[in-house]
Amino acid sequence: MIVRWGLAELRPLLAELEIERPFLIASERWSGLDVPSAGRWDEVPSERVPEVAAAAADGSDGVLAVGGGSAIDLAKAVSAATGLPVVSVPTTYSGAEWTTFFGVRDPDRRMKGGGAGAHLGGIVYEPELTMALSREQSGGTALNALAHAAEALYVAGRNREGDRHALEGARLIGASLPQVLEHGDDLQARTTLLHGAMEAGAALGSAGLGLGHAMAQALGGCYGIAHGAANALTLPPALRFNQPVAAGEIARFGEALGADDPVARAEELARLSGFDRLRDLGVPEDELDEVAEATVTRAGAKANPRPASAAEIAELLRGVW
Repeated sequence: MIVRWGLAELRPLLAELEIERPFLIASERWSGLDVPSAGRWDEVPSERVPEVAAAAADGSDGVLAVGGGSAIDLAKAVSAATGLPVVSVPTTYSGAEWTTFFGVRDPDRRMKGGGAGAHLGGIVYEPELTMALSREQSGGTALNALAHAAEALYVAGRNREGDRHALEGARLIGASLPQVLEHGDDLQARTTLLHGAMEAGAALGSAGLGLGHAMAQALGGCYGIAHGAANALTLPPALRFNQPVAAGEIARFGEALGADDPVARAEELARLSGFDRLRDLGVPEDELDEVAEATVTRAGAKANPRPASAAEIAELLRGVW
């Protein structure tokens, strides 16, 4: 993966990858951004992947995604369908730019499928593009990144390189997120937070996901909840559930985060970001068993260090309902 910082590095990166005619996937919000494009799709999210792929394949030699996880996931779906390389310009802290996996959502954010096989080319990080994020978007996507760091330390695919990225990501996110939540116009704090999200994304790409993400994905698929908001609420119970078998790894996460009690600190950061209970996000209590059944089959649940039954997952979800 080629990583560059600063939007001025985008064109040189495209040239390095021999992409001359990128197909741009970005919402209308970014219509005024000066980036190259040989074609454009601005319905984000979108389940019309075959239509987007056909447009991208008609004369383009790469896919350029500008936006958060929805734009980047759509670009990865198009890449998997066409074989075209993806260059991502993330505008949130989501980390989607680091994995070949993707979810497909409709414009109402309901999950309509997903897959893998994207051809990742490069990433350009520009902190200025995160300045307009709301407190909720900042906190949610940053907590998604923090979950990448936490879970990379104990999932089945964990490795030394992933651990290094995870610990650095947790350190940077823990140091900068409170400042960003308090002062959203602090460019230095947002730059540090984006560095942390980058490190956490690299950990995700190296090690994979665990139970917390599996629960968040199921919630998003059922109710269209933003992935960051879901992760903000599912990370603490996942950490608590895994402590009997991953106490050492979770303690290392806490040390990097600067917290004696990493579960309590994750809960505190979620509340500071505006996320308290699943009920506040429109999740019906009488459907938690169905969400648990949808969780148990996901890859993150299977890679978790402690196996979780649907009944156990339902109890975890009730604990944050």
